[in-house]
Amino acid sequence: MMNDFAGAFRQAFGLIVTADAELLQIIGLSLQVTLSAVAIAAMIGLPIGALLAVSRFTGRGVVIVLMNAAMGLPPVVVGLTLYMLFSQAGPLAVLSLLYTPAAMIIAQTVLVTPIIIALTRMTIASLMLEHGETLLAMRASASQRIITLLIEARPALITALLAGMGRALAEVGAVMIVGGNINHATRVMTTAIALETSRGELALALALGIILLGLSLSINAAAMLLRPKDIGLVHAH
Repeated sequence: MMNDFAGAFRQAFGLIVTADAELLQIIGLSLQVTLSAVAIAAMIGLPIGALLAVSRFTGRGVVIVLMNAAMGLPPVVVGLTLYMLFSQAGPLAVLSLLYTPAAMIIAQTVLVTPIIIALTRMTIASLMLEHGETLLAMRASASQRIITLLIEARPALITALLAGMGRALAEVGAVMIVGGNINHATRVMTTAIALETSRGELALALALGIILLGLSLSINAAAMLLRPKDIGLVHAH
């Protein structure tokens, strides 16, 4: 058994070193889906999170509670809901999104957006305690306050985006349901690892696992390297 594992690791590193075509295709699709989902979630989540922090309106507390609760949405429930919407019997069947990368991006966006909204709101609310009176004294509009605080909060917002990216990269259930794990079409790193492991094909699963772990460590290391410089700029203001 140990020899089998050792052989699987050798094959896995061989796939990485030789830049196996199937390996690269799966990694490329994974990055495409994840980065697209995080970008869309950021465009939605950052302004909404900031708006919840700086504005007061009826139902604001309910929205905040819902966004915090949505951070823990079960991925398989999200996948099932989207499957029902996109299937032939669903109301959005005309879009033909089921079993496409677009459906996977939507699934990840649904999962990531509440995380970014909640973390952005907490970050901006904290800054409002420090700079709120100054901004109000300057008669800054709500949009001006939001833009100013988002710029000021860049270092902390990197953490929010990374949290969303980590959730998206590790996602299996929702993308499996709406993507179908179709070879050369909708197979990403997490779904491929699950499939290859269940088939007993450990070499590709290990290679993808090594790459996935490396990506996670690299993203967090890059954030740590960027963080001191950004913090310095914020304090300089």
